[in-house]
Amino acid sequence: MPDILGIGIDITECLRIAKMIERHGDLFINRVYTPEEIRYCQTRKQTTEHFAGRWAAKEAVLKALGTGWRRGISWRDVEVLNEPGGRPMVRIHGGAREVVEQLGVTSLQVTISHCHTHATAFAIATGGEEDEE
Repeated sequence: MPDILGIGIDITECLRIAKMIERHGDLFINRVYTPEEIRYCQTRKQTTEHFAGRWAAKEAVLKALGTGWRRGISWRDVEVLNEPGGRPMVRIHGGAREVVEQLGVTSLQVTISHCHTHATAFAIATGGEEDEE
């Protein structure tokens, strides 16, 4: 069984993200989210909640890695996408990829939940080999 290398959780207020988008517009959106994340969120009925969910997921992933926003990691280095069935998945780029490789992380799992007021996400980083019997 793979080893758990880290866990992370985050909760954010949707209104906070809405205010950031309102105040800074595309500058904020393009600094934090990848083009694919932006497309996904903007096609959803509750756009703000989806942006907030991805914000929380990015934070949760970095907590699972134990880094926070340091070591040359940018917001767009953690990309939260969806598998065809809707399940969220994480792609790692740039400085975050270096951390993942250094830690020996082989899998990052994330789950996201949101309502009108809050979005939350939980992430788990695992590594190591599965036991053979």
